[in-house]
Amino acid sequence: MAGNSFGDIFRITTFGESHGSAIGVIIDGCPSNISIDENFIQSELDKRKPGQSKITTQRKESDTVQIHSGVFEGKSTGTPIAMFIPNEDQRSKDYSHILDKFRPSHADFTYQSKYGIRDYRGGGRSSARETAARVAAGAIAKLFLKQEGIEVFAHVSGVGSIESPNIDPTDLTDLLALREENIVRCADPATANEMISFIDDIRKNGDTVGGRISTVIRNVPVGLGEPVFDKLHADLGKAMLSINAVHGFEYGSGFEGSKMKGSEHNDIFIKDSTDKVTTQTNFSGGIQGGISNGMDITFRTAFKPVATIMRDQNTLNLEGEETTISGKGRHDPCVVPRAVIIVEAMAALVIADHLLKHRSYTHAR
Repeated sequence: MAGNSFGDIFRITTFGESHGSAIGVIIDGCPSNISIDENFIQSELDKRKPGQSKITTQRKESDTVQIHSGVFEGKSTGTPIAMFIPNEDQRSKDYSHILDKFRPSHADFTYQSKYGIRDYRGGGRSSARETAARVAAGAIAKLFLKQEGIEVFAHVSGVGSIESPNIDPTDLTDLLALREENIVRCADPATANEMISFIDDIRKNGDTVGGRISTVIRNVPVGLGEPVFDKLHADLGKAMLSINAVHGFEYGSGFEGSKMKGSEHNDIFIKDSTDKVTTQTNFSGGIQGGISNGMDITFRTAFKPVATIMRDQNTLNLEGEETTISGKGRHDPCVVPRAVIIVEAMAALVIADHLLKHRSYTHAR
């Protein structure tokens, strides 16, 4: 099956199914002599793993990562990095009731139609379990970007109709601490409490709800992005839209910018106290003409409600006959608390790849 690789220079290929023996990732193109902190990689996976709280799936996976190649004495060697994450808590029998039925808004029908076969156990390759491999790869990308002074931060900024107030991203370390103090991963504590109560009520009613994740990437140098089809915001959009359940992406002013006049929206160039070129506002989201301009890169990612609900629904079976289906197993009532780290990982992979592309040009050395 094609479509399992992402990136051009800093390139990843993921493998494995939700109920197979393991999932994993191969990273090719990671520069040598990057300090590889295995504890950091594991801590990133711990933020995505299931069973964290009452508002996430209760599947129990330690997501313990094993590095099989590409690292020696704590440093990347420049050769492919292979990472392996065993599956430990498969309950395939939880899915026996759907072996010949199509779950509404899942990939069951499309996979069956495309390939003539599907792994019905948790969705197989279409399962969000695959994203653990992306988080592992993204952690390596973050370690590379850290040596370049580049920071990536995301948090849950909306659940259902609940929106958090705009946060001041001046100190990302402080925001990270605030985010990790609550199980919904919102950097505004008051809004976090409201979101948690709302998600828990949704869960008790056997339903699910969607949400939004806001991201800021700081200290990105000017010049990342390739005209015309590999624009930086286009690659960020592809990265986000490749994540399970993502239905929307906007950067900078996004859709709100379409309501503004040019005189309101234009980012006026100025020089700061260090004589550096900057802009008075950042409606462009740090990207102009598809190329980073040195300002913070900002974007929002929208996630639909999780498709599996604990209620009876009408559907069709493999023979095209009308039937009913009921949700069973262990599923998230809202995916965004665990998706924050996936968004960060994909963003880090895009920036790492574009940074290496940028350095391949003579003028950028």
